[in-house]
Amino acid sequence: MKMNIDFSKIFPLENAPLVQCITNEITCESMANALLYIGAKPIMADDPREFSQLFEKTSALLLNLGHLSEQRQESLLAASSYATRTRKPTVVDLVGYGVSDIRNQIGVSLVETHPTVVKGNISELRHFCGLPSQGRGVDSSMWDQGEDNLNELIDALQEIGGIYPATTFLATGQKDLVVNQKQVIVLNNGVDELDRFTGTGDIVGAIIAALLGEGHGSTEAIAGAVSYFNICGEKAKQLSFGLADFRQQTLNQLSLQMSEKWYEQVKGWEK
Repeated sequence: MKMNIDFSKIFPLENAPLVQCITNEITCESMANALLYIGAKPIMADDPREFSQLFEKTSALLLNLGHLSEQRQESLLAASSYATRTRKPTVVDLVGYGVSDIRNQIGVSLVETHPTVVKGNISELRHFCGLPSQGRGVDSSMWDQGEDNLNELIDALQEIGGIYPATTFLATGQKDLVVNQKQVIVLNNGVDELDRFTGTGDIVGAIIAALLGEGHGSTEAIAGAVSYFNICGEKAKQLSFGLADFRQQTLNQLSLQMSEKWYEQVKGWEK
């Protein structure tokens, strides 16, 4: 079944949504620039003392579990609480879920506030669903991405969707899964090189938040962000030589592909 999404209306971002990101220092600069490249505005603010005023101005929120600390935990939970009270579109990225009990506890606390989107790689979301996983650290396992295991994950996410009916889940891998109670979409763009520079998942999370802040629905925002970023990677592979060049070309394509008919290259289907 084809997807009932008009990808041609994803860009441009006419309202320049202001996206607050609470994320890790390793990819903070890449995420901020990626948002600028697609026509959004980033603010990398994580001090709870300014949240009451900040949340009056922002369009969407991204909460990323990467590089945890006690201070980061306080910021994530406080921002999540503000987002609930102000009904701010929110993306929770379960980076490294399954690595430690404390990371899992914080992740569950964030999901329990019913964010708009919860994302992670396939191994992270298998851990979240209580399924066996061979993922290590923040890296997904190819074993977890076998067809039977993908179907098992889809079933588990749809069951969990009964607890979180307002949340749509994104599981990233060689095939990307977009899952909620009513819908399952499989996306199939991308190249292997995207797994070989840091921050690609973080950037996708930021783009999803920007599209939510622009007013797109959760399924449309997820499918649009994932497909657009992966198509930028496909184009970058054609133009680059070596991984460092590939990274630069992928980021460069974020500002270029939206003026092309990128949406004609989207590969995916609804199950």
